[in-house]
Amino acid sequence: MRIIGGNYKGKKLFLPNDRKTRPLKDLVKESIFNLIQHSNKINLKIENSIVLDLFAGIGSFGIECLSRGAKKVIFFENYPQVINVLKKNLKSLKKNKNYEVFLSDCFDFFESKNQITSKFDIIFLDPPYREVKINKIIEKIIEKKYLNKNGIIIIHRHKKDSLVITNKIKVFEERNYGISKIFFCDLNIL
Repeated sequence: MRIIGGNYKGKKLFLPNDRKTRPLKDLVKESIFNLIQHSNKINLKIENSIVLDLFAGIGSFGIECLSRGAKKVIFFENYPQVINVLKKNLKSLKKNKNYEVFLSDCFDFFESKNQITSKFDIIFLDPPYREVKINKIIEKIIEKKYLNKNGIIIIHRHKKDSLVITNKIKVFEERNYGISKIFFCDLNIL
């Protein structure tokens, strides 16, 4: 597991000993970033973007964004066996402090009166495959107006997952990579 582009290209990421955490594979990550960079359906750049990495795990996606010049990344993670690995990966970035870490359950946080003051260009959702409340978190993101007008939501699921994404967002691209299914969504309702 490594960073595949930007200032930290080639840097290895620390991995958890725990098998319940499934870090985003390099091939999948590279494909996502290629699509962001080259698709005419996406009207944003990673550079200077503000990113929300939900269910961050070891931080692979958000750290890749930082490496590629994101202005800020907010990580959410609450699984105790991976939090120290996430912190260790972020600490290894040395001078880059353009991030914030919330060590809490994002469902509880979004249900509470707590607020994040940022609006996001990219929101990455990579919940455990067994998680079924994905639409609930998407609807909270919309309700709290966390996504910028031209922003995108990227959802990572198992390719056999039967998730039907809420019609409150539009899936404009769907890709399969190995066992992964990636949904690219925006707020442009059909």
